[in-house]
Amino acid sequence: MDVKQLEYFVAVAEDGSFTRAAQKLGIAQPALSRQVRLLEVELRQSLLIRNGRGALPTAAGKLLLDHARGILHQVSRAQEDLGRMRGDLSGRIALGLPPSVAHALTVPLTHAFQKHLPDAQLTIREGFSADMQESLLNGRLDMALLYNAQNNDGLTIEPLLDEELVLVQRRPAGLQEDPPPSPIALKEIAKLPLVIPSRPNAIRMHLESQMALHHCKPTIHLEIDGVSSILDLVADGAGHAILTRNAVAHSIRPSAYRVITITKPTLHIPLLLVTSAKRASSLTLDTTLELVQQTARRILKSHATAN
Repeated sequence: MDVKQLEYFVAVAEDGSFTRAAQKLGIAQPALSRQVRLLEVELRQSLLIRNGRGALPTAAGKLLLDHARGILHQVSRAQEDLGRMRGDLSGRIALGLPPSVAHALTVPLTHAFQKHLPDAQLTIREGFSADMQESLLNGRLDMALLYNAQNNDGLTIEPLLDEELVLVQRRPAGLQEDPPPSPIALKEIAKLPLVIPSRPNAIRMHLESQMALHHCKPTIHLEIDGVSSILDLVADGAGHAILTRNAVAHSIRPSAYRVITITKPTLHIPLLLVTSAKRASSLTLDTTLELVQQTARRILKSHATAN
């Protein structure tokens, strides 16, 4: 088993097609198929189900895919660390972002990265905080922005900013944006049907813990794991949501919603910049960390202030 074979297998498994994977890798499809088949022979496992519509990983393939992504990322990190000895600003950085933050930061972060690190590669992956924290620990991510990250000896956690949580409602037809709606108390929100992510989503857990302190609990109408889907359901009248201001401001249709301030108490959730404590420092990593800090504070704080 060699690195190239793992790279080829991951490309096919992720694209679901030998043809698309071969085009992306810039090699002939027969050569790609041969290398994947050699890998299967060596491991004595069928890794892909081949059919007329493409290729899907088997149970063994899914297990290898999980390992292979981590292995390839570790190889990239080793190359970057060796490049660091030459003073290179190169290598690959894997950054994790929560969906509500990714909509606001992906484009400006990509522009900043390309400007300051033109010889490096940036991979941005969206995910929920609990999943991304696990990816930091197993080496699949170099850094991530997480809500309410749990302390762990394998992680370095740095406060970035606090984001305000607000109640999000469908804007009634013909309703004017001004004056802004009156604030709503947390106990009143407990009476409303909520469209909210399932546990262990960080915002869900934070809301439940704050309500418990005030002797109430949320009324869960629908559990939906996706910010865009939650907002679509709110716009359709399915219920209310608890999200950050930035999640609504950077949605496809921010004018479709009323954003209401929560009081008694106001709700804020800390957004943290988290890195693996085992990750060797490098000029590329340090530069990326600085870019993430500057961009996140500029984009997210500026909008919170504007509202």
